[in-house]
Amino acid sequence: MKILKLAIKNAFRHKLRTGLTVLGLAVAVMAFGLLRTVINAWYAGAEAAPPDRLVARNAVNIIFPLPLAYRDQIAKVPGVEKVTYAHWFGAYYVDPKNFFANFAIDHNTYFEIYPEFVLDSAALATFHSEKTAAICGQILADRFGWKVGDRIRLIGTIYPGNWDLHLVGIYRGQKKVTDESAFLLRWDMLDENLRATVPGRAGKVGWYIMKISNPADGVSISRSVDALFKNSLAETLTETEEAFQLSFIAMSSAIITGLQLVSYLIIGIILLVLANTMAMTARERISEYAVLKTLGFRPLHLVSLIAGESLFIAAVGGVLGMLLIYPMAGGFGEAMKYFFPVFEVKPITVVLAGAFAVVVGVLASVFPILRATRVSIVDGLRVVG
Repeated sequence: MKILKLAIKNAFRHKLRTGLTVLGLAVAVMAFGLLRTVINAWYAGAEAAPPDRLVARNAVNIIFPLPLAYRDQIAKVPGVEKVTYAHWFGAYYVDPKNFFANFAIDHNTYFEIYPEFVLDSAALATFHSEKTAAICGQILADRFGWKVGDRIRLIGTIYPGNWDLHLVGIYRGQKKVTDESAFLLRWDMLDENLRATVPGRAGKVGWYIMKISNPADGVSISRSVDALFKNSLAETLTETEEAFQLSFIAMSSAIITGLQLVSYLIIGIILLVLANTMAMTARERISEYAVLKTLGFRPLHLVSLIAGESLFIAAVGGVLGMLLIYPMAGGFGEAMKYFFPVFEVKPITVVLAGAFAVVVGVLASVFPILRATRVSIVDGLRVVG
């Protein structure tokens, strides 16, 4: 206990240097936590996907559609309770920079399979009865200031032209992790337009979503669905909804990998900052360590003294950094809520940040410990700090 008190007192012998080191550690730990939270936000949608939903898409690539005729065949597969479908619409609002997810869906069955989209019955009834009706999430509505009853014009890219839609409802997420940034319109409205303008593109959907009775049968059901369309012009690849979501995330793999590398690079920066401080400390106190040896201090005492000081500085900086993660993540999440609908700090992120701070504290003390324990008393006394 006395060694620990002495180690803490030593940490404050150079208050400015210790203060700057602690501040540097805190900023680095906070940056690590923020970057890991950004990475987790990318995967939030996939992690929230329930295990009882499967998705069937074109086996070649998701950009290739599937025939509408597949729906009835998929519905007959044992273990499949319900089937719906969706199609990427790919339009924007006013300016191409206003990107958001917009899908053409089966208005009759989509919300039965996605109960986490909470919508009042009146809005759902209007969506069923009005072909140009549309529904969006609360976050998206807040972004553009939309309200129920607004007339919204989307400008098509995949399907060129101006698409005038009537916003009849705004859904909220049943859970915090539910995405509230999607825009949903009716697939039959899109299909009707295509039949009149480009008949060859009509009667196609992007992917099918299945609710299955037993998640444990997901693999066998996926194989059964894919077997139905093997050697056809549009073979399917059926997977869990989580895997389907991850296939979208894979398109941003370079960005995610870059963020992961930077987050670990920050740990290296923490180590360098603290190691530099401890190296300076060891160089200044070589003669003091020699005196302690003459007084009977053993190498273990010196190890405890140096490691205790390093761990104390790392702990203070780490705790301060961990406390800063929450307000920084809250501010960043609010600023980026239209891009990251689900943005929250996970406990594991804070634990990792704290663990890395402790590891850095241990590693940063290794060189000073080796120098202090190996130097002889005579050589140590010759050193002038």
